[in-house]
Amino acid sequence: MRDGSGVRDGSGVRDGSGARDGSGARGGSGVRDGSGSRGVPAARTSSAAPSSPSASPSVPPRPAIQRASVRGQILDALRAALVAGELAPGEVYSAPALGESFGVSATPVREAMQQLATEGAVEVVPNRGFRVVERGARELAELAEIRGLIEAPVMLRLARTLSVDDWEDLRPLAEETARAAAVGCRATYAEADRAFHRAILALAGNEQLVRIADDLHRRAQWPLGGSPTARARLELMADAAQHLALLDALSAQDLSAVDALLREHFVSM
Repeated sequence: MRDGSGVRDGSGVRDGSGARDGSGARGGSGVRDGSGSRGVPAARTSSAAPSSPSASPSVPPRPAIQRASVRGQILDALRAALVAGELAPGEVYSAPALGESFGVSATPVREAMQQLATEGAVEVVPNRGFRVVERGARELAELAEIRGLIEAPVMLRLARTLSVDDWEDLRPLAEETARAAAVGCRATYAEADRAFHRAILALAGNEQLVRIADDLHRRAQWPLGGSPTARARLELMADAAQHLALLDALSAQDLSAVDALLREHFVSM
């Protein structure tokens, strides 16, 4: 608003956030607010040339990153709940109810459940939510067979070419599976188990192989319908012991022992 002399009153500062001050720089710190709206970066000062508001750098789309982060965390939590049996096979769960338990809206839960549906862990029930798929022993055996067909030849090939030091670098991961098994938590063990197998397969240098094998491995970790939990710790400890024995055989380049251990390992899953 101008005064009688035609000069703007005040120092030239407009009211409201993000308005220009007398130097033409926009206000604000460049940080988005809680609503996810984009703030404008503060003007940079330079003795050579003042910055221009029109030349201010663009800001990455943070709301999309935040949503993906929440969705990823929910997906990890749901996968852990599946492995632990906290999401019971055959039961239907609604996204709003799960969202309330996680303290988030239904949207990231629904997105995570859609991902689980593509993986075969749940199925969509229209107007109700998502039903956890009931799996049978035959499906588990089929997954074990496929994993054996993929992983065993790779490990046998690596056993012929890698040194003892290469295999010893993986021993901490094998020992981590033993510690997780001793705790008896299936979700904790599942993560350590997959990390160990991923590390071995990664030595082959084939990223697609690692990704496909890890997906099959994850699916093999989902519990069967009505799966017992009383023997969980003993089963996990036996599985972890096979990891340590497998490393010993790989280090010794004992191909017959590697083959026998892998057959036992995949059949006993």
